[in-house]
Amino acid sequence: MMIERILKIIMSGGLAILTALIAYANIHDPGANLKFVEHVLSMDTVAADSAMVDHALPIPLAWRIAFGSIVTGEGLTSFLFAVGTVELWRARKLKARLFHDAKRFVYIGAAGGLLIWFVGFTAIGGEWYAMWQSQAWNGQEVAFRITALILLTVIFIGQQDCERY
Repeated sequence: MMIERILKIIMSGGLAILTALIAYANIHDPGANLKFVEHVLSMDTVAADSAMVDHALPIPLAWRIAFGSIVTGEGLTSFLFAVGTVELWRARKLKARLFHDAKRFVYIGAAGGLLIWFVGFTAIGGEWYAMWQSQAWNGQEVAFRITALILLTVIFIGQQDCERY
């Protein structure tokens, strides 16, 4: 149905906007956001007696590389969601198979987003660098929210579209 397709387009566009705003915030205020990466990787706000502090990476160049990789990934993810949204819009009146094929960039964008917020922030930042132990620099809640939005959107977008007879 057309209304379901329009909703899929809106949801994909919403992810494009969300990830673009996240990337923009990191570019617009790199000092504050680089500081986040610095504290997480250096593990300077987790319990000093934690057995995990040996994972700390107190190397400024590594912080900059990690931050640059995150921002690049966010920008690329946003771009892919935007392209996916345009592709869905163009295919909105086509047969179900063609509309389904137009979802490919949304799926690739979702993979990028999951690499950043699920693998990067939740798994690596949260568990390897013990971000969960930090009161001040814990981004797991935000990462979970973004991951959930991406997953829920992709689940809905991935639902089969039926032809109307």
